[in-house]
Amino acid sequence: MYHDPRTVLSPKGRVKSVEVIYDAGPVDGSWAVARLKWDEETAVGIRWNGDSVSSKGLPQARGYPAWFVLPGDLGPAVLAAAQAISHQRQTALKEEYRLMAADRERESEAEEWAEGLIGDAY
Repeated sequence: MYHDPRTVLSPKGRVKSVEVIYDAGPVDGSWAVARLKWDEETAVGIRWNGDSVSSKGLPQARGYPAWFVLPGDLGPAVLAAAQAISHQRQTALKEEYRLMAADRERESEAEEWAEGLIGDAY
């Protein structure tokens, strides 16, 4: 089961804010990278968002979903990679929407189908 990384604020008392940079979403093998406020310092954290085995994801601290804070030297590289993946994902999604909107034949079929559903309701 997926655990939304935006809600992960553990270890308690150490994580003050979470800015999710990349979240693979509610899929198997989901993971996330975030910019954190960790002990009043900016840091980069990473975590698995959960699956059928671990609904809270990994890591956990005393049974609560938690972040693994990356060493300072590694954080910027992981953050840059996560930003690039997020950008690629958004660009691909926009392109798919553009292609769908440009396909007049499929748009017409979808409209007919929707009107048929509405007609069946009466």
